[in-house]
Amino acid sequence: MRTTAFLFFAAVLALGQQQGTRQAPPFSRHFLEVKQYSQAENEAIVAKFKGLRTTDVYDALQAVGLHKVTVMDREIGPMWTNNEDFSHVVYGVAVTLRLVPPQEMGPQLNFTSNAEMEQWQRTWAKRHLRMDFQSFLGPDTVLVIDAPIRADNGWCGSNNALSWKVRGMRGIVTNAGCRDSDEIEKAKIPVYQRDSTRFINEGTIAVESYNTPVVVGGVLVMPGDVIVADKDGVAVVPRAKAEVVAKIAHEIRSGDNATRRRLYQKAGLPEDFTLK
Repeated sequence: MRTTAFLFFAAVLALGQQQGTRQAPPFSRHFLEVKQYSQAENEAIVAKFKGLRTTDVYDALQAVGLHKVTVMDREIGPMWTNNEDFSHVVYGVAVTLRLVPPQEMGPQLNFTSNAEMEQWQRTWAKRHLRMDFQSFLGPDTVLVIDAPIRADNGWCGSNNALSWKVRGMRGIVTNAGCRDSDEIEKAKIPVYQRDSTRFINEGTIAVESYNTPVVVGGVLVMPGDVIVADKDGVAVVPRAKAEVVAKIAHEIRSGDNATRRRLYQKAGLPEDFTLK
């Protein structure tokens, strides 16, 4: 009995000493693990989703129990649509970007020329607007931007959006919005947003991080997740479930098209690309 009691108190003492020497946790830490995929891996998984409607993907997400947490709010919709070729439809993997309001006000703006304003813009951009994320906007990527709505900030306009499209980016999805809407539509750059925005980046926004977890349209988006977007909204497919979701979605699409094809014939309608 004495031996047992001695061993118990010795264990308690050792535990207390161990806890006393335990290192404090880091001051700042990310708990969600981010994984980087190769370009070949990204293109291969995106290929499995091409031709699907978001409704096919929504049903497949429901089949695996994820539809309640991976479908963006209805407020996130297309800036423009094209019913002739569906060029507004987006398939890609997420490159994420988080923008925040700065804790610094710009100077009292009273410039007498655009040249003076551009000098101030360069100074602001050097401190707050790091563009490193652009290196990851390759083929089959979608830029997913977590941005504060109240900034009414035109982070994505016709100029930089086109430069990202040239890199291979398939589209933009954002909590807030883009500006230069007429030109973006003219260039056929798919944008899914809450509403168009108006003001310049400088003085209103700062880049906090890229390729980290973000929340857009009420949904967690991890870098590398698959994004499918059309007129019915935006679906986010977690990368770990992407293979099975694509498989089920194509089974749904195939069955639906078989019925639609028969109805086309009865209605005397010529077959179109939506039946393929």
